[in-house]
Amino acid sequence: MKVDIADQVALVTGSAHRVGKAIALELARNGVHILVHYHRSDEETVKATLRDIKSEGVDAFAVGADISSPDGVQTVFDALHEHFGRLHILVNSASNFQRRRLLEVTLKDWDETMNINLRAPFLCTQQAVPWMRRNEPSGGSIVNILDRGALEPWPDFAHHGISKAGLYALSQVSAASLGPDIRVNSIVPGAVLKPDATPEERWQANAKKEPLQRPGAPEDVARAVVYFCTEDFVTGAVLTVDGGATLRSD
Repeated sequence: MKVDIADQVALVTGSAHRVGKAIALELARNGVHILVHYHRSDEETVKATLRDIKSEGVDAFAVGADISSPDGVQTVFDALHEHFGRLHILVNSASNFQRRRLLEVTLKDWDETMNINLRAPFLCTQQAVPWMRRNEPSGGSIVNILDRGALEPWPDFAHHGISKAGLYALSQVSAASLGPDIRVNSIVPGAVLKPDATPEERWQANAKKEPLQRPGAPEDVARAVVYFCTEDFVTGAVLTVDGGATLRSD
């Protein structure tokens, strides 16, 4: 059965810009009120994101916090309590992305990456569940944003990939543990947002090598999030949104 998410409340971590913002905006277009979480985004970026979300006719509120720490996660949920007092959707989108090969990873690199990419979603999930279980009978939906390192070795991003593999495992255990009222699913985005350092010509040329022969966009991931939030018989699923890149054998 289709879930009507209009007038629900979503927490999207890392949603002041980039893919997180696209997810928040797509949820807003479907009538969802948004708690915008950010960490290092500047004030003008956050204000612009709030304006864009509110232009869809929903409420939005921003909270800045370092969710790699338990205190930061608590700050976010305190803001949720004060502003909305309810929660239906959690999207764990905030992430760092350090390029390191395995023997180059320092303990500091490891801890920073694990704390934001894995510990924060774990803590947010634990905090979110009691809120969602107040929404009888609708429960809630958790969507975790992975990447290719969760499903295959990614030597150039060693500890990042390991952290996302851990998030994949957390997603599966959560899906098996939190039913029937809470659904947990994951998305593996492909090339949907060009890195600033990548020339446009190379970006387009790389996309031509994939089955769909074009790059994606953050909105492709955002629509996948909405799909998971609105389908009530899907949990423990992993949806790859990469234009078919995983089909390549080279």
